[in-house]
Amino acid sequence: MSAILLPFRPDGSVDWDGFAEHLQRTLDAGLVPAVNMDTGYVQLIDESTRARALDTASKLCAGRAFVGGAFVADSVGDDYDAEAHRRVAAGIAEAGGTPMVFPSWGLHSLDEGAWVDAHADLGDAVGDLLAFELGAMFVPNGRIVSLDAYCRLLAVESCLGAKHSSLSRQLEWERLAVRDVDRPDFLVLTGNDLAIDMVMWGSDYLLGLSTFAPDAFAVRDRLWLDGDPAFHQLNDLLQELGAFAFRAPVPGYRHDAAMFLHARGWIDHDGIPPGAVARPESDRPVLADIASRLADWLP
Repeated sequence: MSAILLPFRPDGSVDWDGFAEHLQRTLDAGLVPAVNMDTGYVQLIDESTRARALDTASKLCAGRAFVGGAFVADSVGDDYDAEAHRRVAAGIAEAGGTPMVFPSWGLHSLDEGAWVDAHADLGDAVGDLLAFELGAMFVPNGRIVSLDAYCRLLAVESCLGAKHSSLSRQLEWERLAVRDVDRPDFLVLTGNDLAIDMVMWGSDYLLGLSTFAPDAFAVRDRLWLDGDPAFHQLNDLLQELGAFAFRAPVPGYRHDAAMFLHARGWIDHDGIPPGAVARPESDRPVLADIASRLADWLP
């Protein structure tokens, strides 16, 4: 699965054509697109923009799988609004997508038992969903739950899996170990863009890095499936890109993604919305160099 960048023009407006083309490009590569995620600036865009992104995904996917971030805009100190979360998740399901419960301040306010119960209640109301552990280096209201809470989440039948974005191999290995014992069909979706080889240990993935090059990730995945040792060479190059783009401050990776896609000629502009972290101009030659070397792996 690949989180889709929402591209912006220099004037701060959304490049909807670029978004649709990139979503289609991701589908063509064989990856499952995920819209209204952190990569899509879900915290920085308004409700109408989130709705249009979801509608675009629904129409382009046309019955094919996609994920939508079930995001509720709230503020520090707000209580958990169960109805608002149900409404947003239901809208994604009705559009044909699988809701991923995006962190909110309300969810953040719950103790771990109530956090798991909230997911169970959402599943009872809307059907299949995905959970999301997101570290505070990405968003301030993110949380990584204890392993005990994670084990409780595995017992929620409607929860098909969970994206894990702590950037910690150890925490993810622990989750894989309990998954393998308690519920082998549960998807541990790595969000560790600093360790994209977690697929070697049994994780699946929902990455922001893959939006830079869904075609290259598709090649990498086929090499792994075929047992081709060239997997490691391509993975190393993609990891070089990940280590550079996801350096602190981590949210700046989205601007690097825009620069990279622009350098590849895939979007017309590399703008970012107000409030987004910007990268320096000195990133451009580094990204262009990696893009040039990556081209050697592509048809």
